[in-house]
Amino acid sequence: MVTIAIMAIVSGMAAARMTDVRRTMQSDSAMRIVLAELNTARDLAVAQRRNMEIQFVGGNWVRVVRHEAPGILTTVLRSVALESNATFSLAPGVPDTPDAFGNANGVAFGVANTVMFGTDGTLIDGNGNPLNGTVFLSINGQPESARAVTVLGATGRIRGYRWWGGVWTRL
Repeated sequence: MVTIAIMAIVSGMAAARMTDVRRTMQSDSAMRIVLAELNTARDLAVAQRRNMEIQFVGGNWVRVVRHEAPGILTTVLRSVALESNATFSLAPGVPDTPDAFGNANGVAFGVANTVMFGTDGTLIDGNGNPLNGTVFLSINGQPESARAVTVLGATGRIRGYRWWGGVWTRL
């Protein structure tokens, strides 16, 4: 009887922990999709010597578009959806990342309408000016799911952050 009671307690603790681990994995997977798409777009821009535009579509899609010639022709290379009901959104009460590029909304690149990697790997706006920004991700109703991806325009450096209840932790 005592053995069964101990097994029940241990099983209950394991089940509770598995729920937390599952939520963390779901949030991390959405962030890793954004990280991968940004890194891919940057690598393609440098390798193919073409500007690669990043579009954040419909609240949970990342699209990479190659600009064949300035203002003339574009080709959609990739469209990837975020997993686990994650969206480009700010979790309530979560501040800006340590990079402090702004958190006006889920996709925060200032007033830029076009966000792309230039042929030298820098993140630029539609006029070719360097651009810093942050993409915030969360799963609705789960503040602990907050994640962020920042891009430093001048270098194209891409960083991922995880929210741990009171502080951003860089990955």
